[in-house]
Amino acid sequence: MADYTRDENRADAGQLAGMLQAIYTCPKPTVARVQGDVYAGGMGLVAACDMAVAVDTAQFCLSEAKLGLAPATISPYVVRAMGARAAHRYFLTAERFGAAEALRIGFVHEGVAADALDEKMDELLKALTANGPDAVRVGKALLQDVAGKDIDAALIARTVDCIADVRASAEGKEGVQSFLQKRKPSWLAS
Repeated sequence: MADYTRDENRADAGQLAGMLQAIYTCPKPTVARVQGDVYAGGMGLVAACDMAVAVDTAQFCLSEAKLGLAPATISPYVVRAMGARAAHRYFLTAERFGAAEALRIGFVHEGVAADALDEKMDELLKALTANGPDAVRVGKALLQDVAGKDIDAALIARTVDCIADVRASAEGKEGVQSFLQKRKPSWLAS
């Protein structure tokens, strides 16, 4: 990158941006399994996922400033994951921080011992697959649609339309009927 022209750097950053956007907008849930240290662009990969579980020995760092750079391409995802206040500190200081701090600021959802990582991942995957697949897809899209938006008439109308559509869907009807009939829904019946 040091020898790239501005246009070459723009193209390279565009590829990273495209990858992060694909992860973030993937209609299926994405879970980051953090087994080691996460620096720079890796922070964007973790932040673009819906959930993140890290071993308690993992270290995190937005190290770009140490190189005279800025975490620009990853910033939309990182700020959403850790919040603007924490991002102010770590974008500007390029300090390393541990899994406990990553958990405290909301960058990861769980911090576990290395020997508990598989079990925690299995637990999350089991929770995800117990839900209606369409409900999970709609829920993920809904999160992206409402997060950070003003609660105004247009947003309320979109949420009202969303629940009406979901309730009227085959999966929504099946889920409610299975609950009322005290049986497993069709997506779990096999």
